[in-house]
Amino acid sequence: MDSYDTADSDEHPMLGRLIKLGLFLLVQGIAVMLVAFVALLVSLEPGWSATTEQASLLQPGDAKSGTLLLKEDGATTEAVRLGTDVDITVSGPTLRARVTQVFRNPTKDWVEATYVYPLPAGGAVDTLKMVVGDRVIIGDIKERQQARVIYEQARRAGQKAALTEQERPNIFTNSLANIGPGETVLVQIEYQEPVHQAGNEYSLRLPLVVGPRYNPAPIVQSVDFRQDGSGWGMSNSEPVPDRDRISPPVLDPARNAPVNPTSITVRLKAGFALGEVRSHHHNVKVESPDNATRIVTLADSAVPADRDFELTWKPAAEKAPSVGLFRERVGDADYLLAFVTPPSAEQTAQKPLPREIVFVIDNSGSMGGTSIVQAKASLTYALSRLQPNDRFNVIRFDDTMDVLFPASVPADATHVGEATSFVSALQARGGTEMVPAMRAALTDKAGDTSMVRQVVFLTDGAIGNEQQLFETITAMRGRSRVFMVGIGSAPNTYLMTRAAELGRGAFTHIGSVEQVEERMRGLFAKLENPAATGLSTKFSEAKADVTPAIIPDVYRDEPLVLAAKLDKLAGSLEIKGRVGDRPWSVTLPLQNAAEGKGLSKLWAKRKIGDAEVARTMREMTPEDSDKAILALALDHQIVTRLTSLVAVDKTPSRPEGEPLKLSELPLNLPAGWDFEKVFGERRERHADARNQPAARRPTPAAPDAIRLPKTATSAELKMIAGFILIVLALILFVFNRRRPLLTDAA
Repeated sequence: MDSYDTADSDEHPMLGRLIKLGLFLLVQGIAVMLVAFVALLVSLEPGWSATTEQASLLQPGDAKSGTLLLKEDGATTEAVRLGTDVDITVSGPTLRARVTQVFRNPTKDWVEATYVYPLPAGGAVDTLKMVVGDRVIIGDIKERQQARVIYEQARRAGQKAALTEQERPNIFTNSLANIGPGETVLVQIEYQEPVHQAGNEYSLRLPLVVGPRYNPAPIVQSVDFRQDGSGWGMSNSEPVPDRDRISPPVLDPARNAPVNPTSITVRLKAGFALGEVRSHHHNVKVESPDNATRIVTLADSAVPADRDFELTWKPAAEKAPSVGLFRERVGDADYLLAFVTPPSAEQTAQKPLPREIVFVIDNSGSMGGTSIVQAKASLTYALSRLQPNDRFNVIRFDDTMDVLFPASVPADATHVGEATSFVSALQARGGTEMVPAMRAALTDKAGDTSMVRQVVFLTDGAIGNEQQLFETITAMRGRSRVFMVGIGSAPNTYLMTRAAELGRGAFTHIGSVEQVEERMRGLFAKLENPAATGLSTKFSEAKADVTPAIIPDVYRDEPLVLAAKLDKLAGSLEIKGRVGDRPWSVTLPLQNAAEGKGLSKLWAKRKIGDAEVARTMREMTPEDSDKAILALALDHQIVTRLTSLVAVDKTPSRPEGEPLKLSELPLNLPAGWDFEKVFGERRERHADARNQPAARRPTPAAPDAIRLPKTATSAELKMIAGFILIVLALILFVFNRRRPLLTDAA
């Protein structure tokens, strides 16, 4: 080879290039395979980063309701106990919620508690109070990094401190430092949220548990020589940079008593005579002080936090008002909130256009238990509603994916029957690789603009890489409209609502098998009827900053919800658009607006959402988006991903030199989920998760079957290609050496 390097490389430069390219591909393939192997090991023992201060979960049979057990030097002690009380007051179109969390420390140690919990994605969190004995410490909104610094300084100084941080718009973390032996500390937050309306029904949803999230492994983007000549290097993309902060420990319900007891009170002041008031997933008691007021409490006083609380109410009259207008004066500005429901499609007498519908169903491990039953029943019902002139396809996914037909097919009896059989055979298993499935659904092979193209996506949304999904929808939506169907007792409503918003569709939630027909019938009413499109607003006299900035289409029975900041409350608001093929408009005199509460907070929250959407759609740079979000959050004092609430008791309470132990409080598995499907039976190969330190718990929703991560696919191809190129180079080298001998023989 030395003679080749000195003599033949000049004569045969192609030979040298082949060898170099072959070696490069071979080494790159091996490197990617090694990364894949490491990712596989991480999936077996994910999230393992031992921390000496972290607590240990002991035998689940030893745990009591709301209890975390600590193990130290072989001894078992009870750790911080958590209870939650939620008090909600509904005032017409908005609600104000107060969430009180109780931390009790019956141990002899000074502890720090952290607790991950959900809140509505549309809620504006603006208040934090910490109560210690007879002292009440009020929190302040600070930039996130500044708030963390203040908290850490107080923690080290032995002062009691509380910190509320947003991990996602619907996931928050509370940290509480320096709870003394035997002490009870209350941490209370408050948020403002709009009431949801659909047709004749109003509702609120209170999420009570963060479902385990599937977090894809980092993706190797390239393997190459380092520029400094120090050898090989690789770069990767982290789809879930905060995976550790959104993955609290989860207890196996088969071996643990439920934890986190929660009490709920709703003071419903609807502003009109009330008809039916109903809780869909909890038993409640309803008191009626008058015809427009209801007091709703849990029949069982307190329940485990393992499913969302949903309350709906209807007016006593046959139909809800089609227009609602509310105002609030804050500082030198007026804030307006408008609910306007366009007329139903039947009044336009428009014949529905033929449709191409792509159904996507999630059959990953987190869909195990009752969720997959609900999803299959929902999709079976949807298939039965297809019309003869429709075309359709079905995609199923876990950490693999199948597309039923090569392209969309006519909705005849044969194809619908084949799809129904395909759906009925599905079983829940594996990870939740949602992005490839969404990409496949949005790929428009036909491109037939005479057909309305719709994607119906059924999932619990249990992923940590939401942003990747949003970017996929933004880049590929084309003429498609995305309708999200949230399945199960605790779906990721932030993912559902934002995906539907970016996909110009709508979101429907199905929390039980009993709701399937009613909710899917409502969804098909939206799919089968034209939306109110081309909507615009105009204020006759006032200067207005309106949100949403881009007014979306509005589907049947859904109101258009607008929030605006005005320089004066004068003149009127005109809304124009088209319903089907007919023009439609409505004019609302602003002086007729009723008094509302918390509208300035809701306007700011929605403006922040606009900035996040603009960032995703690349209409704003990340820097400009962050600048707008931070300014709004500080002006209106609400928690965002860039701001936090921090409260500090100025008096040190932990004696100097006393150690501080960290207790990470566990959550229930959402009701109806299958623990084996979510966490995988392979955990029996190592110590049971119940006996692991809190830092060494399984990453939620990892596949229950061990598979080579998808990064290995390109690795195998690169290794094969590199090997072939090296063999080809060797053949050329041997042929080159033999050629002089053949010439001499001739």
